[in-house]
Amino acid sequence: MKIGCPKEIKPQEFRVGITPNAAHEAVLHGHEVLIETGAGMGSGFADADYVAAGAKIAASAEAVFAAAEMIVKVKEPQPAERARLRQGQVLFTYLHLAPDPAQTADLLKSGATCIAYETVTDRMGGLPLLAPMSEVAGRLAPQVGAWTLQKANGGRGVLLGGVPGVAPAKVVVIGGGVVGTHAARVAAGMGADVTVLDRSLPRLRYLDDVFGRDFKTAYASAGNIADLIVEADMVIGAVLVPGAAAPKLISRAQLKTMKPGSALVDVAIDQGGCFETSHATTHQDPIYEVDGVLHYCVANMPGAVARTSTLALGNATLPFMLALADKGWKQACADDAHLLAGLNVHAGKLTYAAVGEALGLPFITPQAALAM
Repeated sequence: MKIGCPKEIKPQEFRVGITPNAAHEAVLHGHEVLIETGAGMGSGFADADYVAAGAKIAASAEAVFAAAEMIVKVKEPQPAERARLRQGQVLFTYLHLAPDPAQTADLLKSGATCIAYETVTDRMGGLPLLAPMSEVAGRLAPQVGAWTLQKANGGRGVLLGGVPGVAPAKVVVIGGGVVGTHAARVAAGMGADVTVLDRSLPRLRYLDDVFGRDFKTAYASAGNIADLIVEADMVIGAVLVPGAAAPKLISRAQLKTMKPGSALVDVAIDQGGCFETSHATTHQDPIYEVDGVLHYCVANMPGAVARTSTLALGNATLPFMLALADKGWKQACADDAHLLAGLNVHAGKLTYAAVGEALGLPFITPQAALAM
């Protein structure tokens, strides 16, 4: 199979979909790998690294899209990229379609087969291609939140860990999954007073058993959220409904109950955000203020640490990429129900229920797509 990897064009996105090691593995499997020139530079990989791995270098994104049978990326395709997709081509990347009707419409129109990293599952009910980026984003969240709280950025001027004689910042993490756990660990490690909220009692028991001395836990009821944000210096939104739009857990009216200069860090922004006042920002212009509360809502947080993120993502995606290339998407998905769960669009049909429900669009099952 001809596998293509274009350079990411979303603002301040420095990751790359295929590492030289992944390219080498694909070549060993008998596939042709085409990398757009400069695609790996943001992650510290030169064109020469890909050539040494057996890949070929393309002069432009147009050349990659025109030649490749499967496109492997990191971020959702931008409008110019969506226009290059064609019938029968496979797209393997993050999509986050539920809050993005324009992208969904374009992918349906393209006729391509689109498999989303974020909805591929595993035997334990996890999301193996989302997990590494969730780990990165979770660990980054307290770091960027601490920066947001600095007075020069409009924040409260609070040091996360405090100092002797001065109390540390209070951090509330909403969601105790992968993002929330990593965010809480880092915030607690920085010396903050951390509380994690979740609706799963087994998850809360796990967090309490493993991290009981590091941070507190609470049930994520509307009342508890409302009470805790009043005293919080930072709130990290770390909720996830796989493939669906994130629920709105803090309303605009509630911002008035929060401390002026406090910070909201919305790690769920790729799925539309979990605060009513959230909208996507970029690394170039990451924060904005609403009713005295600062919002950090960068939609590609892991792109800030591109090399770490690229290596972590490449480790996770490689087995699935090889399966798709070795067998073709239909056979690979027929053989692996967890990979089939990643199918979101095929031949003009939406194949993921949560996206259809979020956007009010008709959908078919992925099993029906296999039979087409």
